[in-house]
Amino acid sequence: MTQTSHTLIPTPRSIAREDHPISRKSISPGALRVLYRLREAGHGAFLVGGAVRDLLIGLAPKDFDIATDATPEEVKALFRNSRLIGRRFRLAHVVFGREIVEVATFRSNADDGSGDRETHEGGRLLRDNVYGSIEEDAIRRDFTANALYYAIEDFSVRDYVGGFEDVQNRVLKLIGDPEQRYREDPVRMLRAVRLAAKLDFSIAPETATPIPRLAPLLHEAAPARLFEECLKLFLSGHGEASFLGLEQQGLLAVMFPESAAAMANNRSGALRRVVLAGLRNTDARVAADEPVSPAFLFALLLWPAYCHALMGLQASGTHAAEAQRRAADRVTLHQLTTIALPRRFSVPMQEIWLLQTRFPMRQRKRVVRTLSHPRFRAAFDFLVLRDAASGSHAEDVTFWRDAQDDPDHALAVQQSQDASEDTEAAPRRRRRRRRA
Repeated sequence: MTQTSHTLIPTPRSIAREDHPISRKSISPGALRVLYRLREAGHGAFLVGGAVRDLLIGLAPKDFDIATDATPEEVKALFRNSRLIGRRFRLAHVVFGREIVEVATFRSNADDGSGDRETHEGGRLLRDNVYGSIEEDAIRRDFTANALYYAIEDFSVRDYVGGFEDVQNRVLKLIGDPEQRYREDPVRMLRAVRLAAKLDFSIAPETATPIPRLAPLLHEAAPARLFEECLKLFLSGHGEASFLGLEQQGLLAVMFPESAAAMANNRSGALRRVVLAGLRNTDARVAADEPVSPAFLFALLLWPAYCHALMGLQASGTHAAEAQRRAADRVTLHQLTTIALPRRFSVPMQEIWLLQTRFPMRQRKRVVRTLSHPRFRAAFDFLVLRDAASGSHAEDVTFWRDAQDDPDHALAVQQSQDASEDTEAAPRRRRRRRRA
């Protein structure tokens, strides 16, 4: 066992082909071409990271990443269909039609004085382009499950940090000192939650314990990067599990502070039920390969904050329509300090909220205008979720579902129901008795 800057690592272990389930048939043709070409040129070439992990547990990887001792410039010289990208982390992309194979050079944790490794005074990693050996590359990766290397030369899996056993035990474990690794990159806390949700892994106690205390470090991350992480958390088919993981680890209150506070103060739990019902619906759509708009996702996640702000404005005497607009603007503006929600998503998000107040209105002109609104379908789906969580919008759901097919018939049915209710509610006239 050898000592490193991050942790004590076990002696490298090689898992032979007959002892693991990975087959070349499961690896994309593009990735195989890169592996063989690098090998033929005399370089070490390994499939690495999430692809190896997923193949070991029977999942189909979406991406295939490769690690090599070749520099980015050497990779570019071997592949005409490649381009170099990145400043903080320089690597090569080899393009095969729609497939992009990412090729990274082995990194080292050491600072060689070249200026290619730079850290923030708080420990956050700003630049990391110091190259090293495969052993050094393994220990600088985030989780042990992501530090496994599939060797094309003999089809074995190389394990330098005990990741093979962790994958078999379905546990997510950070390499090195957890606090130091989170300070290097606070987004690793979100990655821990996301991977645990996606893989149905548990998070090792020593990896999970520092997260609630270090969660405020996420404020140092770029808001644009947190937006991308949100899409990965909630639009990959495991949104509900990711939400529960964020709650459990104390990260939800940092990512969505106003929504988290609103749900905590909502005694009935209706606001939280709406969010969970929506995330379950989103997961089902992703599983069915149906699209989900980020605007709808954020309308769902920020709905508790919007409801809380709206109630506060109405309680202060603000007119209903004005309160709705101000609440939507206020919640959006506050959230932008944490997550950079692009305007192309924030505007339709607000429209989904504001359309909710139109659904109880049955006047013909209003019905026609609402049906023609470009955000009607998304707003109606949102209404259905609200009804699923509370059961108090069934009449609205029925009317607007019928109105989409035949507005005139839906209005006629509504008018008939209203007339019937008026008749039943009218008091019976008493007959006057004639005096003798």
